[in-house]
Formats: sequence, C-alpha cells, structure tokens
Amino acid sequence: MNAWSLSDGSLEALKWVGLLLMAGDHVNKYLLHEASPALYALGRMAMPLFGFVLMVHLARPGALEAGIHLRIMQRLAIFALLATPAFIHLVGGWPLNILATLFLATLIVWLLERGGRAHRCAALIAFLFGGAMVEFWWPALLYCLGAWAFLRRPGALRLLLWASATASLAVINGNFAALAALPLIWGASQVDIPMPRNRWVFYAFYPAHLTLIALVQQLI
Repeated sequence: MNAWSLSDGSLEALKWVGLLLMAGDHVNKYLLHEASPALYALGRMAMPLFGFVLMVHLARPGALEAGIHLRIMQRLAIFALLATPAFIHLVGGWPLNILATLFLATLIVWLLERGGRAHRCAALIAFLFGGAMVEFWWPALLYCLGAWAFLRRPGALRLLLWASATASLAVINGNFAALAALPLIWGASQVDIPMPRNRWVFYAFYPAHLTLIALVQQLI
C-alpha cells in the first residue's frame, strides 16, 4: 500500500467534491455569465478529480480480467449520449462532453493494458485523433494516463510526469488551478472517510444537472 492509496469512502468523497465543483462551475458559466472567478477556478479541479477516481478503478489488479474497462465504457457511452442534447444546447456540437473524454481515456488504457504492437498503435491513434474531439482535449488524456501510470507503479518520476500533465491543463483553463487537485487527492489518501459508494450518482448527475441548467437558462 503506497502513500497515495485511498479507501473506497475517500474516493467517494472526492467524487462528491468533484460533482459540487462541476455544478458550481456550470451554474457560474451558463446562468451567471461567468460572474464569479472563484467558482471558475474551483471548477478547474473537477475534471482532475473525476479522472483520478476513474484511473484508480482501472489501475487495480485484475481490473482488465474482470472486464472493468468494458463495463465503465458502456456506462460512460450511455450517459454521454443522454447528456448530449443539453450539452449541445449549452456548448455546441464540438467538443464532445466530459463523459466522452473519460470514455476515450478508458479506451486508451484498455488498449494499452491488452498489450501488443497493434493495440499500442490503436491507443496512439485514439489519443491523437480522439483528443481533438473531446472536452479538455489532449491535456485531459495526458492527465488521466499520467494518473494511471503513477497508480500502477508509484515513483518520483511518474509523479512528476503526472503533475506536469496536470499543469498542461492550463493551456485549456487559462490558469494552473487544476494543480490544486493533487494536494486534495493526497489529503484524501491520509484519511478514511466513511462514505458509502453509489456508482450511479456521477453518471446520472451529469446529464440531469446539464438538462436542468439548460431549462433554467431558457426560462430566464
């Protein structure tokens, strides 16, 4: 067990923090016309938190053999499609929403886990071409892959690469606020938060809150 190992309850707590930060960011952007710089900055941590929680599940021993990657991709694909109408209304048809980003990151990890030249080439193609189509683009994929590599084999160099990938999100965000997710993740690893897991909350919350925001935006 390494210093970054998190209990299931602490992982669930991180997921809820990410949900709250995401909701605040979206309300600020789509209903308040970005009136709050603080909500925007805090919202930059949401994607790193979601990406980390996802990579924890994918990096666990036996995940590939248990079919975890494929089940997660199925869920992400379904709820990404459910969120698409509201996302298009709020954002547009491009890029694809964050669930598509996480789907692509999971697909790349699955291909790398399977090994072999063909799968590695397919992973590279998915990264290069898919990264142009999803929210937060290539920096988000680099962040997820950096977290996955570090979780599989923790070390100073991999931690540095993961932190560098996190910093690369500044290209999209316009600031380095995403880096604040790393000490938050480390802090969560130091405590065991007794919170029951509900795997469907994140999936259902995303399309539900976007739909609600889109409806409120039309009313006001």
